[in-house]
Amino acid sequence: MTQKRPLVIGNWKMNLDYVEAVHLGQQLGVMLKNKPVEHTDIVVAPPFVDLRSVTSIIESERIPVEVAAQHVNANENGAHTGEISVSMLKRLNVKWILIGHSERRAMYAMSDELVAATLRSVTRAGVRAVVCVGEALQVREADEHEAYVSAQLASALEGLDEKSRELISVAYEPIWAIGTGLSASAEQVRAMMDHIRSVLAQLSLGDARVLYGGSVNAENAPSLMLEGAVDGFLVGGASLKAESFMGIVQSCDDCYDGKR
Repeated sequence: MTQKRPLVIGNWKMNLDYVEAVHLGQQLGVMLKNKPVEHTDIVVAPPFVDLRSVTSIIESERIPVEVAAQHVNANENGAHTGEISVSMLKRLNVKWILIGHSERRAMYAMSDELVAATLRSVTRAGVRAVVCVGEALQVREADEHEAYVSAQLASALEGLDEKSRELISVAYEPIWAIGTGLSASAEQVRAMMDHIRSVLAQLSLGDARVLYGGSVNAENAPSLMLEGAVDGFLVGGASLKAESFMGIVQSCDDCYDGKR
């Protein structure tokens, strides 16, 4: 049973140019006006080049959605060609940043140490952080997934001060379920949610929301919400179309509403 207000984040990854991004933002605005969401926090994470366009449309049309960045550099400024700093994102009214997504870890050599440094930089600036954790298939098959995720969490949260902890959410995304169409079962998700919450409680983060990511769609969202006991979702492909993304958001809203 979800105790916390659900959070649904749409990670657009490297998709949608700024014209397409504005169109999707406008579609979300129309759908939310026609059918308001009462109990769920909604966030979208566009590519860097779309951020200004998306934040502008959200602000001007007062759409009840916040904006995240998909990645950020841990340094404040300097000779880091091609990188973006937290202060640059804050100026664009970006409220959230994804940290340590499995694609950043696997494709761009983002180590546990760099995840921790980035998390410190983001929370020090007062921006909300979503720390991504999750195991590859071989780790799961070796029955080492709980120890693996525990180590990722402990490393990421090392050295954080107490006031920073309230800015943190966690997204569990089993690598074997991302973009594969293969979602973890509700039982597998529930077991990992329970494990992550127990680890977070030991790390003074018992109030953090824990999301699930990995081939989430409007069809499997209700069972993952109810039986998997998630606090929301980090959505990939299904967030690129307004109808499918809002279907997931509505599932969360309905589940939360039905429990109260």
